[in-house]
Amino acid sequence: MSSELRLSSEKRLRIFTGRGYPELAEEVGAELGVPITPTLAYDFANGEIFIRFEESVRGCDAFVIQSHSNPVNKQVMEQLIMVDALKRASAKRITVIAPFYGYARQDKKHRGREPISARLMADLFKTAGADRLMTVDLHSAQIQGFFDGPVDHLHALPLLANYVGSKVDRSRLTIVSPDSGRVRVAERWSDILGGAQIAFIHKTRDPRLPNEAVTGRVVGEVKGQTCVVIDDMIDTAGTITKAVEALYNDGAKEVMVAATHPVFSGPAAERLVNSKVSEVVVANTLPISDEKRFANLTVLSIAPLIARAIREVFEDGSVTSLFDGHA
Repeated sequence: MSSELRLSSEKRLRIFTGRGYPELAEEVGAELGVPITPTLAYDFANGEIFIRFEESVRGCDAFVIQSHSNPVNKQVMEQLIMVDALKRASAKRITVIAPFYGYARQDKKHRGREPISARLMADLFKTAGADRLMTVDLHSAQIQGFFDGPVDHLHALPLLANYVGSKVDRSRLTIVSPDSGRVRVAERWSDILGGAQIAFIHKTRDPRLPNEAVTGRVVGEVKGQTCVVIDDMIDTAGTITKAVEALYNDGAKEVMVAATHPVFSGPAAERLVNSKVSEVVVANTLPISDEKRFANLTVLSIAPLIARAIREVFEDGSVTSLFDGHA
């Protein structure tokens, strides 16, 4: 392909961002060398959202980045409106990028008369005009099947694990799942970190009480070990800080926490600061306000991973290695 034709092709790649977390979109754009397309966005007095793109988008390959941060409903609605506007403006292909996918914890019915909101989200994006969905570390992998089209499920595990591996003595390392359901993820951590030991914490949860869990006993050997508690997100940090306490009570030498999504609702930051955790490592899939940052918090950028996935999708390449967490 000649340089002229390649340049012409690259001009069709457009990145758009909502107002939820434009800093991440700008990082992704910088990785790709693609500026963010100017967008006019504002709220009417009653809270309704208005969107208009200030340049032609006809025939472009559009990537719409919006992390579903608090307030989640507003960020989701804004992204839906952006997709609708792109569809009506004749964009050739529209990829929704939600680094943190809202409502992912509502992926099944625990009891009767409950919604499956994660499925509703996928249906809404498809109805709005999205051709493809890209996200990072879904709460449940089955959500990939909710969207009627390609889903690029990216993993932050290598990013987090490689950082942790550079900080600890791997011969005295134990990867700890906060519950039995994430032991498989702990095994993948162990593979990357040279066969580290694995433990998990037995806990119970009442589906009628959100953000509350009862931490039970530690299953596995943690005495004298550096323990890394892993999870997909930290919301109110109740589960995580109870796990840290349980590990120290069982003789752990040091406890770190690694999670992809720093939701940090309510008392999360205060709980983490007041716990004995030595370091909290997260990805920047969500914005973290200054008041929720603390001294032993480390934030790693997910922008290079998203940028690589965008380039592969745009060039019709392979993103398989990004799906399995071994990239």
